[in-house]
Amino acid sequence: MAKKPENLSFEQAISELEQIVDQLEQGDVSLDDALKQFERGIKLVRQSQTKLDQAQQKVSILMEEDSESLQPMPTTAE
Repeated sequence: MAKKPENLSFEQAISELEQIVDQLEQGDVSLDDALKQFERGIKLVRQSQTKLDQAQQKVSILMEEDSESLQPMPTTAE
């Protein structure tokens, strides 16, 4: 049994999604299987987007917290 999309890492979800796309592009699956694969793909995309959104929020929070303490690195004169 395949793992639920929410239990996969981002990388695992993307990898599985690529496999699904490859299978669907080959056209060697029955209509029933194609619909199941498509449904699984939609779930993977939604979960991946959620994980990306969460990561973006974390980065934004970290950048806001550290924006005052971040200074450009000094360049050395050559």
